[in-house]
Amino acid sequence: MEDLKNRSALITGASTGIGAAVAIAYAARGMRVAVHYNSSTAAAEQVVATIQAAGGEAFALQGDVRDSAAIRRLVAQADERLGGIDVLVNNAGSLVKRVPIADFDDALFDEVLHINARSVLACCREVVPRMRAQGRGGSIINVSSIAARNGGGPGAYLYAGAKGFVSTATHGLAKELAPDGIRVNAVSPGVILTPFQDRFSTPQLLESFKAGIPMARLGEPDDCVGAFLYLASPQLSGYVTGQILEVNGGQYMP
Repeated sequence: MEDLKNRSALITGASTGIGAAVAIAYAARGMRVAVHYNSSTAAAEQVVATIQAAGGEAFALQGDVRDSAAIRRLVAQADERLGGIDVLVNNAGSLVKRVPIADFDDALFDEVLHINARSVLACCREVVPRMRAQGRGGSIINVSSIAARNGGGPGAYLYAGAKGFVSTATHGLAKELAPDGIRVNAVSPGVILTPFQDRFSTPQLLESFKAGIPMARLGEPDDCVGAFLYLASPQLSGYVTGQILEVNGGQYMP
């Protein structure tokens, strides 16, 4: 993947899990990486340290993606320090909490939709004009979820709906931005063993998910990395846009 060398990426939610694995993989291929985080300062700094120890270039940027003003500042800082943004990975998100329908309230709806759905469009709103001005196209990679296909696990319907929004918006953005040479795709992970699952899924629930996976195991963050490398590379995916790439061990087959 020589074409990734000297390119730049902003990855939201990159302090742990899939985002951290992607940041490390991008840097290992010669990309400059902005590692975004909200509250996980130590984890983000560890990702940056890991990249730098291997000879890569990375730095951490803080911001709450529920706040559009914070996103504006984050993208401006990333653009300045990276010398332009070639790849945007919209990875930040959270289930927030599992609740039955009788217990959900408006505040929870707003939080789940803001962090998982609105943040994606807000990041694109700030990055797209910069990609256009650069005149060399770009790649936007949104992160959806298998929940967008199957409704998610117990009490996760808000998260599933938000990720369904991400998948559908990916198609619309791909159409709008194709004339600018900006490709928009999404990676849709299945059940991946990350701090996300530690927080929101019991061991019993994870075992029930595993039972429905033909490959008979839960995923690891590194299982997702290849999809992000592929979609970032103009050489490999230059004619690919508007696609949702499923990475789930066969749990869902479109």
